[in-house]
Amino acid sequence: MNKHKYMEEAEKDLLHTYKRYEIILDKGDGVYLYDTDGKQYLDFAAGIAVFALGYNNKEYNDALKVQIDKLLHTSNYYYNLPAIEAAKKIKSASGMDRVFFTNSGTEAIEGAIKLAKKYAFNKSGETGHEIISLNNSFHGRSLGALSVTGNPDYQKAFGPMIAGVKFAEMNDLDSVKAQVTDKTCAIIMEPVQGEGGIHPAEMEFLKGVKNICQENDIVLIFDEIQCGMGRTGSMFAFQDYGVDPDIITCAKALGCGVPVGAFAANEKTASAMTPGDHGTTYGGNPFVCAAVSKVFDMFQSENVLENVKEVTPYLESELDKLVSLYDFIKERRGKGFMQGIEFSVPVGDIILKAQEKGLIIITAGKNVVRLVPPLVITKEHVDEMITKFKSAIEETILSTEKA
Repeated sequence: MNKHKYMEEAEKDLLHTYKRYEIILDKGDGVYLYDTDGKQYLDFAAGIAVFALGYNNKEYNDALKVQIDKLLHTSNYYYNLPAIEAAKKIKSASGMDRVFFTNSGTEAIEGAIKLAKKYAFNKSGETGHEIISLNNSFHGRSLGALSVTGNPDYQKAFGPMIAGVKFAEMNDLDSVKAQVTDKTCAIIMEPVQGEGGIHPAEMEFLKGVKNICQENDIVLIFDEIQCGMGRTGSMFAFQDYGVDPDIITCAKALGCGVPVGAFAANEKTASAMTPGDHGTTYGGNPFVCAAVSKVFDMFQSENVLENVKEVTPYLESELDKLVSLYDFIKERRGKGFMQGIEFSVPVGDIILKAQEKGLIIITAGKNVVRLVPPLVITKEHVDEMITKFKSAIEETILSTEKA
């Protein structure tokens, strides 16, 4: 069966929630992916910021194989050693005190929201508390996570959202202050907005939000699902700012391909939860936690953070050179290996042309190309990406202008 037949079968059988590219990926090795026709692609998307360690890493694969042969699942009625080890490593890396494992980033957001609401309930004995989020944010697609996502396009068909959510503007502290009331229980934000177009928080803004939370005993939640786990050069993006949250959420590169998420909290906030307040069947099972534990080990042994810090200046410099060549590119923005290139025109055709040339890149909105490669890329991979990216730009936008 050729790939078009496979795609036809998929369209018959799968729910139509994704507009997929016409590629059937078959295997990966290092920072390259291969489709069923054997075509090679340099991967600067990493499964949407998931495959931090690259593909087909033997040490990672072997750790999962060992756990498969031991124990896959027990439920949370019992302890398991991989979960204990993984939780300890998350605590050490984040500075948080308590960890709850989930199956996804969206579920981590749901848990963080519940924890913030329970903390507020314990103080006042009342419900009906409010949450402040930011416009252009993205926190997930379940109803709770969708309710704190600052994009009406995602919400319009699924209302009503949960009550009491207000929205402020990224890097506009006055807009946050204007939303605070005595009912505010939490402020949730991404230190670097991902789906909303790659917008990093400014230092003054993040510190100002922290002060608001401290002055009003409001829970500060940082969504580190995409920008965390080394992507900015620190293990978590908030560490670049020196601003400690009360709760963080993480997923994506936490398991480097295994579906796992977590939220972690400081002791003051975490103590609000008691047995029966929250739970999950699969969350924190031995298999996914063996992956999490190995990921943290390999971040150290492979010097992943050091590589991000070393290669980032070169990546940014080469992207800035590219931006300077074309008046239809507005700017580059981002931190570390989380970069966005904003165009004045839609970028969909550039994405397709890049695929033809063997480069996988993705969007963050209609006009922004998002680059979130594996954290093990080298300067040579940056050069290859720039060559293919530039060629894709010139064969789409410039050829269209000439026509």
